[in-house]
Amino acid sequence: MRMIREQSVYQVTFLPRFFPVNCYLVEEDDDLTLIDAALPYSAAAILQAAEQIGKPIARIVLTHAHGDHIGALDALKQALPHVPVLISSRDSRLLAGDRTLDPGEPNTPIRGGVPKPDTIKTRPDVLLADGDRVGSLLAVATPGHTPGSMAFLDTRNRVLIAGDAFQLRGGIAVSGKLQPFFPFPAMATWNKQAALDSAKKLYDLQPSVLAVGHGEMLRQPMVQIAKAVQTAEQKLHNNY
Repeated sequence: MRMIREQSVYQVTFLPRFFPVNCYLVEEDDDLTLIDAALPYSAAAILQAAEQIGKPIARIVLTHAHGDHIGALDALKQALPHVPVLISSRDSRLLAGDRTLDPGEPNTPIRGGVPKPDTIKTRPDVLLADGDRVGSLLAVATPGHTPGSMAFLDTRNRVLIAGDAFQLRGGIAVSGKLQPFFPFPAMATWNKQAALDSAKKLYDLQPSVLAVGHGEMLRQPMVQIAKAVQTAEQKLHNNY
């Protein structure tokens, strides 16, 4: 486990050299918001990281319901039974193992490690919508990687925790754009056009730091985000 800090945000990384999986602790005045739950064995290290910071985890927020973002959820909820769990209304269905599409959604299959029905015992306490506030964080709907993916912008400093809307491991890329040295986020992406639209939405937020599910945090990312969006747009256009 490795922990790195950027302003109010601590990135906690598991398997950093081989298959980096990140979760985040966002520091508030009196407590911490945990964003994502990493891998099944990660709970003890996440709790240890919070103890090292010296503040309690007051809420658990999920960017989406893939296995490498919810792995330790049940163990964390068992350790922190009174801490609420928050996820988008749409991805709460994926958390429960429901892969069916809503009317009007693009008819592309939901990919990636979605849990089978009833394997995750934890049920969310709060269902998030675009524009909701979670402490200092603004919830931003970013469908594409999954139908209900969300990113979270720290309104104090514009640090953006974007889940798998982008990847940084293997080179910056919009979700769905295959990076040969780390192809897994692209392989698990539901809809490339929706992912591109969400990436453009995140660019408009003008983040000061980009923090994602896979790869180290990126300071002053606007130029790199613009290039990643342009590359994804060209790739998607050429495939039609």
